[in-house]
Amino acid sequence: MKLLELLENRIPTTLGETEITAITDDDRKVVPGCLFVCIKGERFDGHNAAAAALERGAAAVVAERDLGLGERQLLTDDTRAEYGRLCAAWFGHPERKMRFIGVTGTNGKTTITTLIKCILEQSGHKVGLIGTIQNEIGAEVIHTDNTTPLPFDLMALFARMYESGCDVVVMEVSSFGLVQKRIGPTHFEVAVFTNLTQDHLDYHKTMEAYYDAKRMLFDICDKAVIHIGDDYGERLYDEISCEKYNYGTADAHFTYTPVSVKANGTVFRLRQSCGEMEISMRLTGYFNVANATAAYAVCKLMGVPDAQILPALQNCPGVKGRCEVIPTGRDFSVICDYAHTPDAIENILSNVKRYTEGKLVCLFGCGGNRDKGKRPLMAQAAARYADKLIVTSDNPRDEDPEAIIQDILAGLENSTVPYEVVTDRAEAIAYALRTAGTGDVIVLAGKGHEDYQIFANDRHIHFDEREVVAEALKAMAQEA
Repeated sequence: MKLLELLENRIPTTLGETEITAITDDDRKVVPGCLFVCIKGERFDGHNAAAAALERGAAAVVAERDLGLGERQLLTDDTRAEYGRLCAAWFGHPERKMRFIGVTGTNGKTTITTLIKCILEQSGHKVGLIGTIQNEIGAEVIHTDNTTPLPFDLMALFARMYESGCDVVVMEVSSFGLVQKRIGPTHFEVAVFTNLTQDHLDYHKTMEAYYDAKRMLFDICDKAVIHIGDDYGERLYDEISCEKYNYGTADAHFTYTPVSVKANGTVFRLRQSCGEMEISMRLTGYFNVANATAAYAVCKLMGVPDAQILPALQNCPGVKGRCEVIPTGRDFSVICDYAHTPDAIENILSNVKRYTEGKLVCLFGCGGNRDKGKRPLMAQAAARYADKLIVTSDNPRDEDPEAIIQDILAGLENSTVPYEVVTDRAEAIAYALRTAGTGDVIVLAGKGHEDYQIFANDRHIHFDEREVVAEALKAMAQEA
C-alpha cells in the first residue's frame, strides 16, 4: 500500500508514492519498507528508536516531535491516535463496514456483551464479539490476551469478522483501550455504561481519572444506555449530549424488578414506555437482572422486536466464570465467579446469600502487581455477607503471596467473621469442600473463566477451578 493511501491526506509528505510493506509501533518488528510509529509508553518511548528504525530499513517514521530525521519523519500531534487510523486504513477500514456496540464499566461487561450477541444471533445477525474471556467470530472462538486488543490486532480482527460475514460487532471496551486509543476511529451505534467501582487504580491513580477514561466512549457513539443505579452512571447521564437512555430500578426508561431469583434461573419484570412484561432467563443473580435489562435495551435500539428478544433471553446460557454453578453431586453447592473488586464481591455474595440455606463461604485472594488499595476493601466486602472466609492466593505475579494475604487481612481487623488462611489455592478449595455442610454455598471468587495462575517472571501454570473441584471431590470419595 502506498504511503499516500495510508495517510489519507492527514500528513503532508514528499514520500507519498513510497510502497509501505508493513506498519508497526514495536521497534522489534521493524522490517525493510515498513512505517514505524513512535509511541511514548510508560516504560519505553518509541521516539528513541526512530533513527535506528530508519537505519534498519523503515521507509518512514511517524513522530510527535522533530527528531531531525528529514523527509522520512512525518509529524503529527498524537501518534497513538494516528496509529489507530493507520491500522484502520491498512485493513481497508473494516470499522466502517459493520455496526458496533460497545460496553464499558467495572462489572457486567462480559455478561451483557454475551447476552447481546445471543439475542442478535437468534434474530438473524452474524455477530463478532470482543471481550475478556475470548473473541468470537460467529461460532468460532479466538484466544485473547487483552479485553480490548491493540490497534493492529483489533483492526485485523475486525477485517476477519467482516470477511466472514459479520454485520454487527459487540465489544467490551476497557478503560485501558480508551485511554491508549486502541480502538482507532471506530464509532459505536450504541454504547453501554454499567457501573464504576474501584479497580485499575494502579494505572489510573484516581477514580476521577478512571471515570474520565470510561467517559471517552460516549464521545464516539450515537446512542447511550446508562445504568442510573450507579452514582457515576447518574453523573455520566447528565454530562453526555448524545441520544441517551437509562435503566435502573426506578424512574428510568427501562425499569426492572426481580420476581424470583434462584440457583437455576431468574424471573423479573421489565417496564418501558410501551408497557410491562415478565422475563425468564437461565442466568441467576439480582445483578444479572440489570445486565439482562441493558442487553434488552440495546437490542431494542438496534431494531430487534420483543418477539425475538424475549425467547433469546430465556434461552441464553450462563457465561463461563460468571456466577457459574460447578456440579458437585453433594448436598452443598459451589459457584465460580470472576469477582475481583470490592463491588463485585459484594454483588455476588449479596445475591447468593438470598438463596443460601446453610452457610455462605467465600474463598478469595487478590492479584499481585495490581491495585493494592482494594485488597482490604475486598476483605471487608466479603465479611459483610459471608459466614466464613477462606483467604488464599490468586495471581501473585511478582509479589510474595503471603504479603498479599497480609494486605487482605488488614481489612478483617475489626471483623468477627471467622476465616482461614490457606495460601495454596488448590489446597484452599479442597479444604472448603471437606469442611462444607448441608445447604452450604461456596463461592470461589476471582478466577472465573481463567484456567491459569500467574507467578513471578510471568510464569503461567494450568489452573482450572472446575478441574480442581472435581479432583478434590474424587479424593474425598476415595477417602470415605
